[in-house]
Amino acid sequence: MPKKWCSLFLGLFALSLTQVTSSPSSGELFTSSFLVKFKRSVDNHEAHDIAKRNGFHNIGALPGSSNKEFHFRHSTLPHVRSRRSISHTRILKKEPLIHTAVQQPGFKRVKRGFRTLKSPAAISNDPIVSQNKESTGKLPTDPYFPLQWYLRNTGQNGGKPRLDLNVQAAWDQGITGKNVTTAIMDDGVDYMHPDLRFNYNAEASYDFSSNDPFPYPRYTDDWFNSHGTRCAGEVAAARDNDICGVGVAYDSKIAGIRMLDQPYMTDLIEANSMGHEPHKIDIYSASWGPTDDGKTVDGPRNATMRAIVQGVNEGRRGLGNIYVWASGDGGEEDDCNCDGYAASMWTISINSAINDGQNAHYDESCSSTLASTFSNGAKDPNTGVATTDLYGKCTTTHSGTSAAAPEAAGVFALALEANPSLTWRDIQHLTVLTSKRNSLYDAKNRFHWTMNGVGLEFNHLFGFGVLDAGGMVTLSKQWRTVPPRYHCEAGSITKIQKLTTTTTIKLQIDTNACIGSDTEVNYLEHVQAVISVVNVTRRGDLEMFLTSPMGTRSMILSKRPNDDDHRDGFTKWPFMTTHTWGEYPQGKWTLEVQFNSNEPREAWLKEWSLVLHGTKDPPYRTLSPKSPHSKLAIVKKAHEDRQRM
Repeated sequence: MPKKWCSLFLGLFALSLTQVTSSPSSGELFTSSFLVKFKRSVDNHEAHDIAKRNGFHNIGALPGSSNKEFHFRHSTLPHVRSRRSISHTRILKKEPLIHTAVQQPGFKRVKRGFRTLKSPAAISNDPIVSQNKESTGKLPTDPYFPLQWYLRNTGQNGGKPRLDLNVQAAWDQGITGKNVTTAIMDDGVDYMHPDLRFNYNAEASYDFSSNDPFPYPRYTDDWFNSHGTRCAGEVAAARDNDICGVGVAYDSKIAGIRMLDQPYMTDLIEANSMGHEPHKIDIYSASWGPTDDGKTVDGPRNATMRAIVQGVNEGRRGLGNIYVWASGDGGEEDDCNCDGYAASMWTISINSAINDGQNAHYDESCSSTLASTFSNGAKDPNTGVATTDLYGKCTTTHSGTSAAAPEAAGVFALALEANPSLTWRDIQHLTVLTSKRNSLYDAKNRFHWTMNGVGLEFNHLFGFGVLDAGGMVTLSKQWRTVPPRYHCEAGSITKIQKLTTTTTIKLQIDTNACIGSDTEVNYLEHVQAVISVVNVTRRGDLEMFLTSPMGTRSMILSKRPNDDDHRDGFTKWPFMTTHTWGEYPQGKWTLEVQFNSNEPREAWLKEWSLVLHGTKDPPYRTLSPKSPHSKLAIVKKAHEDRQRM
């Protein structure tokens, strides 16, 4: 990616620094980690010497800090305490080269779908007899493959036939994920598992919980730390070895990044994990996030956001790392646009569906979800995702959006083998253009499939549909990198306005989308509405909608019944929508803010800024659609018609 983009990304990074918790706990907690900023760049050896003589351990430089910021940890301090250690901070500040030293607060991060892991009785480890012996030989012979309905849905266990990831169509093209590495950022990976060990990339792995190169899961008697191993098997479990099932990209590599297994997370651990070996790792898969309680508004802190920005800007030797995120398991009482990881434009947020096409009861909905994969069965709750488990075992009960994100990572690994030149943005465009509605539907009939202004069909639950591995691989082979990306600060309204239960605030920004400037946007990718709402009687009763000039209406915030916040509101929170992908941004954008409550409520809308992200030039002009009815053909024709106007 050209150097001129560095300033662009740093500008967006500054915008995203607002993504910090707005629902703090009753008391702040502090860990044994310190962010140490030096007055100049220092090498790792020099930082190590300074740390050692002061009783600290140097974990390493932070991604994107130019060797000026380091993560130090003190071995004698408890992992978490209720007060800052002023004495340890003063010791570090006495060093002539150290500019500042800040003890790191701790915060909670939870595994998606973790509830299914609590009881060992829910784990299925018994071997089964393969049902594929009569096949033509093209299907995997692994004993659990018949249970992997998300790979090949024949209607087993009450599923909908052909509702799957269509991986066979990719495999039939000889694409199996070769030379692609996916990092599982989680509670560790059982890299000695016989279904994983030959696809394990030790050079790209690390344990940031124990600070060593061996990210093996910590033992618990309830197998709670099986989460990462299960996710890893979905991506890269070996084929035809008579063990468990098969991964989506069974010839790809997986790296283990153990970072989730600790009482409290820190910004520095997250940042080091997201920026670990960015040229050896292609895809980072994260099946975790802020607490799924329906009242948390939280996201990445400064160092973590900088690591992600650097990853998409410089990782994979300039092509950009791909960050895949589980959209969340908070159900209809939560909104994944309040999760700053899943709602980031630099990540790909993945929701889930079950084997008959409906959404799972734990699925969150939001306008930032890009696509969906699969979690568990409809009729039998034990018909989850069949994959690897701890200690050489297998399971059929992995579920949640935890299971959905690694499936997406596997599909993206297939696309990267088909075309190693794909950028992180190419992957997002391919996701939009090849995902399919198939049989997906909202079980409660709340969210319907809608067509945006250029003919792309989307759903508030499922994004642009279920990933299609065969379709993505086919299109990847003829893909040409999309034009450069720009961000246009399209306008803002800072007049403070009062909102009550009986009123609706409607604001409009009429924009030319920075036409004639260096940041002109004519074809949309992501759209952000950066909003501040203060003095809210009850934040969970707020709803917000954003309507594009082409008439696409996105719910950017839904009612959250559990959110009783009356103090924090939203401060420069970047609500994001993907629903207007490919549209033309010039014209009037309308923001609607209202309360969904029968009780008296009030709030003050302090400001709204509109930020448009996309390209100046049409993104698909060099591609030739094979079908006139494909998404690519529909959008390309819409763009060509626009140019002729």
